[in-house]
Amino acid sequence: MLTYNLDLEERSTWIRTTPGDFELAQPFWCTEQGDFYAHEGFFTERSEKDSYELFYTFDGRGRLEQDGRAVTLGPGMALLINCRTPQRYLTKPGAERWYHLWAHIDGPGVAAFAETLDVGALRPVTLADPIARRHFGTIATNLGKPGIMASTVVGLAVHNLLAEMVGAAQAVGESALGDEAVRRACALIESAYAEPVTLDDLAKTAQVSKSYLLKLFRQSLGTTPYDYLLRYRITRAKELLAETDYKIGQISALVGFKSESNFSYRFSQMVGQSPRAYRDSCPTPLSKR
Repeated sequence: MLTYNLDLEERSTWIRTTPGDFELAQPFWCTEQGDFYAHEGFFTERSEKDSYELFYTFDGRGRLEQDGRAVTLGPGMALLINCRTPQRYLTKPGAERWYHLWAHIDGPGVAAFAETLDVGALRPVTLADPIARRHFGTIATNLGKPGIMASTVVGLAVHNLLAEMVGAAQAVGESALGDEAVRRACALIESAYAEPVTLDDLAKTAQVSKSYLLKLFRQSLGTTPYDYLLRYRITRAKELLAETDYKIGQISALVGFKSESNFSYRFSQMVGQSPRAYRDSCPTPLSKR
């Protein structure tokens, strides 16, 4: 379902394109982009659209409603939403205009950033106007142009916008508390990775709840504590494989795996080759112990 009233000035623009196989194989792509000079009667209400949407307000005020939440988007504010659940956005009642840039974007990279930005919470971030306009302008200039280069430039602009948003989100609010909690949890992982470290252990060390720690890891590192622990163990295993002649079973135990078979499976899954193949591909060890 889609209802709308495009109360827009004539200078407004709207660009559409259909991604090809190359674009769909990339982590970031864009299907539509607009530069809307909306008046007080503007609104869009839809049940779903298979994409994310990114907004940036450069004048006036907008209002966005989704999943029982509502947020005002004033000048300099950017917001990413997942359009796969019902949403409504409009010029804020009482405001004369909502001049904003927007883009429908998608891809696995966008989904990862969306998780980091906690899109369901509808938390806008503040971006410097020149930065937002530059990246949106790059999208507008290249969207729909034929050729791999134009598609790549669009994808990079989408990535840069989202990266700027993550940086802005982490620079305010709970960042000091969150950074310290993540630092403590990571320090425990890096000192006790050979032990059976649990989420309870990490949350206790970080002095936050388990659910909040999971959220902080997503926001700060783009991953989970468990994945961070696994990657740290695999990295230490790489060092032992390259620099020692320990047997693979010994290395498995030294980096915290209960069984050699599980270690080999995880290593192959994350590295793309077995521990033995990785060792064979390494130069002569720098040291033997």
